Parts: sequence; C-alpha cells; structure tokens
Amino acid sequence: MFAEHLNDNLKNGGEVDKAPTRNGYGEGLLEAGKRDDRVVALCCDLTESTRTHLFAEAFPERFVQVGIAEQNLASVGSGMAAMGKIPFISSYAMFSPGRSWEQIRTTICYNNSNVKIVGAHAGVSVGPDGATHQAVEDMAIMRALPNMIVVAPADEHEARKVALAAAKHEGPIYFRLGRSATPVVTTPESPFEIGKAELMFKRDESLEQKVGIISTGSLLYNALKAAEALQADGIGASVLHMATVKPLDTEAVIEFAKEHGSIVTVEEHQKIGGLGSAVAETLSENYPTKMARVGVDDVFGESGEPDELIENFGMGVGSIVEAGKSLT
Repeated sequence: MFAEHLNDNLKNGGEVDKAPTRNGYGEGLLEAGKRDDRVVALCCDLTESTRTHLFAEAFPERFVQVGIAEQNLASVGSGMAAMGKIPFISSYAMFSPGRSWEQIRTTICYNNSNVKIVGAHAGVSVGPDGATHQAVEDMAIMRALPNMIVVAPADEHEARKVALAAAKHEGPIYFRLGRSATPVVTTPESPFEIGKAELMFKRDESLEQKVGIISTGSLLYNALKAAEALQADGIGASVLHMATVKPLDTEAVIEFAKEHGSIVTVEEHQKIGGLGSAVAETLSENYPTKMARVGVDDVFGESGEPDELIENFGMGVGSIVEAGKSLT
C-alpha cells in the first residue's frame, strides 16, 4: 500500500510527471532567499545548469560568480559564513565535492561553517557526459567528514524542501541533485525532515515471505515499482525512503529490519561507502540482518542515455526485484 502523501497518479497506476531534482533546488533556493536576506549563492560558471540562475536574477547583489574554481568556491563560502551569511555553493558533484574535498574538509567541516554544498549532475544518469562527469562516489567521501550532513532528495518537490531546510539548519550540509528528468513521486505536502526516514510503501501483511527495501535519491520510484512487482509474486515488500544518508535514521532502520528480516538497499551511487554501507554498519552493530545492496558495483560510469545506464549498472526495477528474491 502506497503512503497517502505520494503522487495520486503513482498510487492509481498511472503515468507520473518527470522533472530534474535540480529544478526543485532552484525554486527552493529562491524561496529561501526571499525568506532570509542572509542567504547568498555562489557558483562555478554553471548557474543555469545548477538552476542557481533563478536566485542570481532575483538577487544579483547576493550572488557571486566564482568561475571554474571549485576549491576557491569552498573557501569563499566558508569565509562568507564566518561573516554571518548563509552561503549555498553549487557546481557539478564531480567537481564539488570531487575536486574541492580538502577545502571542504578544512575550511568548512573543520570550522563547522554554515555552508550548504550542492552537487549537481550526480549519478550515472548524467548520461552522455560519461564517467568523468558521473559522480558515484560523492556520498562516500562526504559521509566520512565530521559535522557534515548528507542528503539525496527523491524528486523536485523534496529537493525544494531540502534547500529550505538547509537554509534553517546551522552547520554544513551536502545534497546531491540529478541532471535528467526523473519521476515526481512525492507532492508539495509530503513530509520531509533532515535525519528522518519516511515509509513510502507498506507490505501486504498476509504474505508470509517479506523483504524491506531502503532507498535514497531518485531511485525511490524504481524501489516502489519493485515492491509492487514483488508483492505480485507473493513476497511482501515495504519501501523506506532514506533521504538523509547522514545522520542515518538508525531507529527506523533497526525497526524496519526487525519487521522484515532482510533488507535491500537502493542507491544511484557506489555500493561502497553510501547508503548500503551506512545501513550495514548500523545493522551489524545493532541487529545483524541479511542484506543485498543495489548500486554501482565498483566500476566507473560510461556514456549513454540515463534510463539505459540505470539498467546497465544494475539499478533498474528488475535488478531490485532480483535482489529482493535472493533474500527470501
């Protein structure tokens, strides 16, 4: 059973609209700027690609074009935070945090600076740009940093809410955005809270076999469709959406594991160091549980169409279903 706060078309088996998560970020940043004049935006010559142009056009005096200099972007952002501003710094995820990790570590995290780091074009669904621009390691390198929060919104509505929540949160946050249009599964009214998981699909409790699916980011749609397919095959499947990968909602993870007995994690990221690793770490220490991880399997990406790449790297609906069946 789908959660009440999800898209009606999704719940009724119809087609859902698609939009890039970066669109929601641009709208949320603009709204945050209207609410608080301390909000400033910085970008690396990618204002339209990251959707920062909406803010830049509305508040040109609060926008800084840093140019192609991601390491400088992090340092300038930290300096502005030290002066009482709330900076949102954006670039492609492969370059921020990819290229600027040390500056993020030392000038932002070490000082617990109030900087919001936005990594656009994350995951293999970047598409034809290929492996050099497909950040599938970003959550891993950011999870390891003290003081850092890591979030992967599911769709444009949630991305907007993440931007608004980030503006209110005191301290550094990293959130990743996609380039391609992905299914819009939530609504403007769907709940979002940093650090809190949301149950998106509840299994049919009459089915004896059961499995829990924990997803993050835009693969939530695939996880939901996989849960439907598993239930059609007689396996009760629930979906827990984990938008915040750090801090992980450990209480929700443990309870979910106890209810289902086995867990599949789903992420458009390397299996190593991301959501799957975070869930495994939590369960190994608190409630050892049989697991399967769906994600990029220790390889680089490649050029192709977004949907084809998701399938090619084993993150499609069929792959999630197969992972679920392997545990029952």
